[in-house]
Amino acid sequence: MILDLIPESTRAAGLGALMKGAGKLTRFIPIPQPTLLVGPGSSGRLGQAIAGFGHQKILIVTDGMIAKLGLLQQLTDALDAGGAQYAVFDEITPDAPIPLIERGIDFYRQHGCDAIVAFGGGSSMDASKAIAAAIATGKPLRELAGYLRSGLSNMVKIYAVPTTAGTGSEVTVAAVIADPERQAKLVIVDPRLVPKMAALDPTLMTGLPPHITAATGIDALTHAVESFIGHWNTPYADGMALSAVGLIFENLRTAYRDGKNLAAREKMSLASTYAGFAFTRANVGYVHAIAHQFGGRYHTPHGLANAIMLPHVLRYSMPAVAERLALLAVRARVGDEGEDAEVLAQKFLDAVEQLNHDLGIPTQLDALKEDDIPALAKAACAEGNTYPVPRYLTQEGCEELIRKVLPAAAPARKAAPARKAAAKKTRARAAH
Repeated sequence: MILDLIPESTRAAGLGALMKGAGKLTRFIPIPQPTLLVGPGSSGRLGQAIAGFGHQKILIVTDGMIAKLGLLQQLTDALDAGGAQYAVFDEITPDAPIPLIERGIDFYRQHGCDAIVAFGGGSSMDASKAIAAAIATGKPLRELAGYLRSGLSNMVKIYAVPTTAGTGSEVTVAAVIADPERQAKLVIVDPRLVPKMAALDPTLMTGLPPHITAATGIDALTHAVESFIGHWNTPYADGMALSAVGLIFENLRTAYRDGKNLAAREKMSLASTYAGFAFTRANVGYVHAIAHQFGGRYHTPHGLANAIMLPHVLRYSMPAVAERLALLAVRARVGDEGEDAEVLAQKFLDAVEQLNHDLGIPTQLDALKEDDIPALAKAACAEGNTYPVPRYLTQEGCEELIRKVLPAAAPARKAAPARKAAAKKTRARAAH
């Protein structure tokens, strides 16, 4: 290919200029913001509101455990009291695959529904959005992957009740679903997928296991950080990202240690939502690009994959974003404004690694196989090169990053001389 003959530095400069230009255009795309109901009992208040909207029948999309635990009760009691009809599709699994979502589409049609309540974690949210887009357009799910593939169809109204504080999907334009045939993730993007209303009810999160609290919390942190250091950042997105980072560093450890702490749970819910606002406008980066490949091939939970890769991608990006990382360090209260930017940037990177350690996040991906790394890196670069990242990766550079999280039992093969030289240059640049 001709692109292979272009020097990496020239290609990276071209991609950077292209992404900056695209960012100027995306600022003019209107993105709706949902009405937010916040605090204990807000899921019931959302049900009261929905019951008054006159829907024929509402599809509640959730998973079996949420239904079994009775977490739907506040919502469904309010719908019953308001005389609203509803049907519950509770088959959602982590990384909901296309065949499962197709069953949800059939369920929606069979029950004559005309609106959706997404109730659960990111998988329930994403499945709901995919169902809504498929119903509105009549298109197969694979044809909806990409940007603005829904045309001018009237989108099904979506309402959201997140039960984890991580994805921010209750305020975002995207749905990520699994394509098991291709061992990949598909991303559907359309501003009309943003829910109309969302309830941030901390009482629904008090029973989350610590490891899920940890992974979803770092997922929210990744959204905030990647949006803040990318080329599409705006004053609004910056404000949301900084607020999210501050709230996460102040409350995530508390929510992890004391899951019943409603104040910490509520603030983490807000942090997740603020981070969602930020990356909806400013987009994400290579942490997500790599994490999506881990999810598609190994079914690694998205938040966990993000958490494992975040420190490595940040260290790679640091030479280009030291001043931005310094601002994050101050907001996270791990440094003071008067300190040198590079010192503050290093403090923030250290703080991220310490937070991961305190939350029991592993440093390696047990499922990762050396033989898979070239294909994973190729797919991650293909995705990541569409993001407004501050520093672009080569195929070899991406392989090196992924190789850092190989399990200890599967040592990396010896790098070729050229790869060793490239790695040495990268370390030298990062040291300056």
